[in-house]
Amino acid sequence: MNGRIVLGPAAVITAAGLLAVALPAGRPAAMPPPDAPPPRHQPAVRSSDNPPRRRPAPVGIEIPAIGVRARLVPLGLNADDTLEVPTRFGDAGWWAGGPRPGERGPAVIAGHVDSRTGPAVFYRLSELRAGDRISVVRRDGSRVRFVVRHSERYPKARFPTARVYGRTAGATLRLITCSGTFDRSSGHYLDNTVVYAD
Repeated sequence: MNGRIVLGPAAVITAAGLLAVALPAGRPAAMPPPDAPPPRHQPAVRSSDNPPRRRPAPVGIEIPAIGVRARLVPLGLNADDTLEVPTRFGDAGWWAGGPRPGERGPAVIAGHVDSRTGPAVFYRLSELRAGDRISVVRRDGSRVRFVVRHSERYPKARFPTARVYGRTAGATLRLITCSGTFDRSSGHYLDNTVVYAD
């Protein structure tokens, strides 16, 4: 392998406000990428002959500033290389192909902004401010805590993939949801909100 990551289409937001992230397909997209493509494989890091032990899987997320207390479900890939979405609008999902919360690198958690019947788990995500606290509950009952540093809203056509999914020196967290204007003709939101925390 030559060390390059080739990125393909990024995501599709349905009329119900669903979030789906496409992963690299190894070829350029026919349409402009509307969202965030996580790398299919995390780069290998060798610090010794003994690989680092995985942290327990995340099972819940709490964000007191916006009233979120939700279940976390693992998200894999659909047949078309898009990220699966939580089947329940009150759940959030963590990208199981990347770092788990508390491991070095950006752990990515995605959630719906709304549904056909009203607000969903990350409806108020854009209200988070620097200093707000996020707690991720792990399967063993332990918690990993993060502090919001900032949030950004990006047009999907110019989503900063490397900034969101790129390597970090320590354990970081990215929360992603749809935002901006809802385009009824395409059935998609035009932007994504990303919250950066560590």
